[in-house]
Amino acid sequence: MKSAKDVINTDLNYIYQNAHPEFKSIAGKNLLLTGGAGFLGYYLVQSVLFWNSKVDSSQWIRLTVMDNFIRGVPEWLIDLKEDKNLNLLKHDITKPLPANLVDTQYIIHAASIASPTYYRKFPVETMDANVNGLRFLLEYAKARQDEERQVKGFLFFSSSEIYGNPSPDFIPTPENYPGSVSCTGPRACYDESKRYGETLCVNFARQYNLPLKIARPFNNYGPGLKITDRRVIPDFVNDILVGENIQMYSDGTPTRTFCYVADAIIGYYKVLIRGQKGEAYNIGVSKPEISMADLARKIVEISKTIFHYRGKVELRHSTEPDYLTDNPMRRCPDITKAQTELDYNPDISLEEGLSRSLLWYRDHHEGEEA
Repeated sequence: MKSAKDVINTDLNYIYQNAHPEFKSIAGKNLLLTGGAGFLGYYLVQSVLFWNSKVDSSQWIRLTVMDNFIRGVPEWLIDLKEDKNLNLLKHDITKPLPANLVDTQYIIHAASIASPTYYRKFPVETMDANVNGLRFLLEYAKARQDEERQVKGFLFFSSSEIYGNPSPDFIPTPENYPGSVSCTGPRACYDESKRYGETLCVNFARQYNLPLKIARPFNNYGPGLKITDRRVIPDFVNDILVGENIQMYSDGTPTRTFCYVADAIIGYYKVLIRGQKGEAYNIGVSKPEISMADLARKIVEISKTIFHYRGKVELRHSTEPDYLTDNPMRRCPDITKAQTELDYNPDISLEEGLSRSLLWYRDHHEGEEA
């Protein structure tokens, strides 16, 4: 049976092969990644260092990971900290940027609280990272418009949550759908700050001609997503690994599409390098759109093969009063824009992605609070 190490190596090779032109564009440059200790940072960081291991030293990408490390430095990042091309910088992105920050040509702003359970607990901190933190980075890019220090690419992580609960006529949902989002509900701290963040990027791009691009992730999952994150797939897997029945806190009818993280990471680097200024791109998969009940059953079937799991799915009520408030019934992206403009073609099936995730979680079952 494959190990978590095998899964990671397979994924990194896949990212290297499919994002090769994008990494080549960043080669020899400085890249700043905020929020790099989080879920998406897991492969955003490792894929850069994997590139460095495959190319001549003149093509190495020098990576700075900025994070407040409020949960400590994760073990996987500690294992990499001796890498000469990796700089770990402890900083709260809601505060002004450190004066000694090296000039960087590429910026990825991924610092945010993305789990609904946690951004409902920390709404102000969530808004601060998505708005104030972004503004500090935009001002940094604006101040470096001369040829010597120019920022050549800037990626802001938005969210599919900005669409709210689309009408059936707009599913799959294209980027030009304006969204229907509550500005006062329990999810508003995240949804509305991401929407405002997009507005900041679009207007800075127009007014100052900055290379700002926006990614809207659709339900990414896989290695790096803590089992304590409280999103649906790690929640289901946690139940399986402790030998309990899967606990579902809805009637199982909401539907989603799920994009395996290796495919998503390729998409994000493509948006950073190939995306048009001030434009947003859906990054995810358009099929299969699957109900939460069917997702649970699929994970059970795969777990029977991998773990000889004998559990079943149980419906329960959440103890969180706002657990399902403003939760969209359907979420499915139209990825035509990313396919045609960026050559983005996600290829890892749901079954394969879930299998790799289960193998990774088997060896990463312990996780501190997200």
